[in-house]
Amino acid sequence: MNDFKKLKQFKPIPDYLTIKKSDIHGLGLFATEEIKEGVELGISHVKDDRFLHGYIRTSLGGFFNHSTTPNCEAVYENDFIKIRTLSIVNFGDEITVDYALHKWVQQK
Repeated sequence: MNDFKKLKQFKPIPDYLTIKKSDIHGLGLFATEEIKEGVELGISHVKDDRFLHGYIRTSLGGFFNHSTTPNCEAVYENDFIKIRTLSIVNFGDEITVDYALHKWVQQK
């Protein structure tokens, strides 16, 4: 068997998410199926002091948008920030997080 086929395939976002035009801002992440409450969507940021605010964004972190009534939250775990659903996210819903609650946002 080809060694390449044995490797796990990298996916920048899970199969149940897609990127498309957002009514909030630019592009956003959207559910392509219902996602249950408490589901970890993946790593959005990796701690790295060489970058602005001390984090580098992943593909997941580059496309979720802000809301004051979010359906997801950022969870800090060691050197990573992960995104987890706060409630059921329905098919077609945009993935949102309240940016103001997190230290990766520069406070004025």
